[in-house]
Amino acid sequence: MEQPIGPDAVFVVSGGGRGITARCVVGLARQYRCKFILLGRSTPPGPEPAWAEPGANEAQLKTRLIETLLAEGRKPTPAEVQKTLAGLLAQREIAQTLREIKEAGAEAEYLSLDITDLAALQVGLAGAVERFGPVTGLIHGAGNLADKLIENKTAGDFERVYTAKVTGLENLLTCLPPQKLSHLVLFSSVAGFYGNSGQTDYALANEILNKTAWQIKRRYPKCRVLALNWGPWDGGMVTPALKEYFASRQVEVIPVEAGTRFLIDELEKGCPETVQLVIGSPLKSVPLEQSSDLRTYRLVRRLSLEANPFLLDHVIGGHPVLPAICAIGWIANACEQLYPGYAFYRAEENKVLKGLVFDETLDPEFTLELKETAKTAGEISFEAIISSQKKDHRPQYHYGSRLTLKRQLPPAPVFTGPRLNPESSLAQAGSDFYRQGTLFHGPTFQGVHRVLEISPKVVGLECYLPAIPESQQGQFPVQSFNPYAVDVQLQGLLIWSRHYYQAASLPLRIGEIVQYRPLPFDKIYYAAMEVQSSSETGLVANVTAFDSSGEIYTVVNGAEVTISPRLNGLFQAAETQPRQLVHKV
Repeated sequence: MEQPIGPDAVFVVSGGGRGITARCVVGLARQYRCKFILLGRSTPPGPEPAWAEPGANEAQLKTRLIETLLAEGRKPTPAEVQKTLAGLLAQREIAQTLREIKEAGAEAEYLSLDITDLAALQVGLAGAVERFGPVTGLIHGAGNLADKLIENKTAGDFERVYTAKVTGLENLLTCLPPQKLSHLVLFSSVAGFYGNSGQTDYALANEILNKTAWQIKRRYPKCRVLALNWGPWDGGMVTPALKEYFASRQVEVIPVEAGTRFLIDELEKGCPETVQLVIGSPLKSVPLEQSSDLRTYRLVRRLSLEANPFLLDHVIGGHPVLPAICAIGWIANACEQLYPGYAFYRAEENKVLKGLVFDETLDPEFTLELKETAKTAGEISFEAIISSQKKDHRPQYHYGSRLTLKRQLPPAPVFTGPRLNPESSLAQAGSDFYRQGTLFHGPTFQGVHRVLEISPKVVGLECYLPAIPESQQGQFPVQSFNPYAVDVQLQGLLIWSRHYYQAASLPLRIGEIVQYRPLPFDKIYYAAMEVQSSSETGLVANVTAFDSSGEIYTVVNGAEVTISPRLNGLFQAAETQPRQLVHKV
């Protein structure tokens, strides 16, 4: 007979301090008012440093942290700042989890340890058991992702994914023998049941959890064993971009409240003999063959400043303006959503016909017309045009492009152009160029960390762009193409124009963008701009973004800007405008 869960029950929960597992724990605490020993690798909550003002948002915290480090005489790197800030936010999330459990009338303790380290796990659990009493239940919710096609996975990727799920469970069951447990709940995944492209290691690890659950149930029938094969939850690692992607594949996401309720109902009312449950739809594979019929799509959307906060950091002449590279991202996202399993590879003949200025004259409704021009199993090409309607009902064209998706991107080549020297004593801080108005961009686009070189033929940049919250990205979320990081890649053209002609510049067209790998957030990359032609009125350049080993992310060929001293006033006026706009909104 299954033992009911009561106030004396003690659950050990791996991955229980943060994320979806933590939400489930809070739900269980409200239902049963029992005890929880939460395990995680994050540092436990403690006294916060003076710069971590309560109520401050992430951007404000980052500013205060940098100011503190500078006041201490240190030279903070973007990576150091991001790591410190991420640690603080993780501690706050854990503290919130513990607070909600206590408010529910339950008890909880958080242990900071790695469940793949058996010795550390044994010591940590021994002390917790002395304080809480014998453990009656185990919930294994820890896990890692490293999504890549199998030919691109490394041994390190596999190790990171496999050990968290499988080695972690082995160690937990060594410390907590199943014959002594009343409840064992394993958080598995539909990826283990159905399989999923790019998740061979994750699917394998979760299927091992499924089989382990069946084995334990056969050996210890008095233990209530559940292997919950969850689909994607609406939260945690599922960003708005991923949510759109799942929707395009007819994969429903699980609302947090519904998922938590399902777990509680299954523990309370479910059949004790049921071991494995699949909660969610299959992660459908991409068809190997595409119809040869060439299609045309007409996609209408409404844009607003309120829905796209990042625009407040791209202000020219007092008005937010859509970055041209975001228009390309708009097209790329739409094409990828039409063809799941294909990723952005190339955009050619990219033209700014009439930019989108978010002022009182803006028509909020826009049409993206996509016309397929070629289609094979491995590659699909489109012609794209973004337009709105004039008052006389004639179309107003804004952006045009020819775009190609590939099922599999080619291997990234190594950059063989001008060598940049990150150790150069002549390097200048990128913040100087934003502060002086050479670059007009607000924080969302302030990714030029250092300017390594400015010469008649080359501008070399060291770039680092912190992750932009999904809410800030609005209607232009990052999918496989990161328009925010590519915008940073192209800021060298503005620096060169101001340096040699004392004039500002605006984009006209981009001949070609080729992506071998998506440009990342939270990681240093380099951008080498090579001048192809220039005059007092214009500049054409090629810009390549690559990592510290020289492996290329993105190549931009034929980037063209118009140069004019008359633009200087527009840029200078925009320097203080974002803060005023934020205040108004």
